Amino acid sequence: MTPGSLLIVSTPIGNLADLSARALETLERVRVVYAEDTRHSSTLLRHYGFKTPLRSLHEHNEVQRTAEVLERLAAGEDCALISDAGTPTVSDPGTRLVTAVADAGFRVVPIPGPSAVTAALSASGLSAGRFLFLGFAPRKGKERDQWMQQALDSPNTVVVFEAPGRLETLLGGWVAAGAAERQCVVCRELTKLHEEVRRGTVGALLDYYAVGRVRGEITVVLEGRAPSSLGEPIDEAAALAVACQMTDEGRTTQETARRLRGEFGMTRNQAYELALKAAERK
Repeated sequence: MTPGSLLIVSTPIGNLADLSARALETLERVRVVYAEDTRHSSTLLRHYGFKTPLRSLHEHNEVQRTAEVLERLAAGEDCALISDAGTPTVSDPGTRLVTAVADAGFRVVPIPGPSAVTAALSASGLSAGRFLFLGFAPRKGKERDQWMQQALDSPNTVVVFEAPGRLETLLGGWVAAGAAERQCVVCRELTKLHEEVRRGTVGALLDYYAVGRVRGEITVVLEGRAPSSLGEPIDEAAALAVACQMTDEGRTTQETARRLRGEFGMTRNQAYELALKAAERK
């Protein structure tokens, strides 16, 4: 018996017409399709008239579903994995499944197609020769602070996902860290009826999106940090003035150092030393 294969199928991020011919053929012929949200994915299958059985695979049942998929593959059945939109396993469940299938010796076949990451990059106008994808920001705590700093420290263009209700907080955090003048692009509802690609500085976009309620799927593209080694020395007097002002406002040393790194291109040690110096003057 010939073992089955796991096919990783990219699906439209909005416009159903973006499904590729190869993806169409795959979803029609496989024995079963696994999806994060069967209610959402059933719309796609119904649109094309597919009768292929649909099974859920999400973060709460991935272990159980993985065992099920391995049994099907061993029995010679081809299985497809799709996400709610775009390319599976990119900020979506499925990584553990793919790893287990590969470790068990079965074929994993990518069926490439739409991705919000590359779609946003292509429309952003920012450098895409190298980029850093960071997915969704952690909600709070040390993990969020580290994630925010990683985004701001990257010399390459950064792409992130964000929920509409948290976009203002994300942009506000970057502004507070001294990145208000960075170029940024907010892509909302890509390929859908109300698609919006809005460009500007981080500060200008914060002003715009702070006014009204934001809706839809959000992908944000942030300009990489300009290198601080282009021959221009850091203006330590200006940096110290900013640090003293933030200290007077009651900001923590960590908050002050984060802004100095983003605004003046300082290293972590330089920023903390100056932040401590400002705190000692108080």
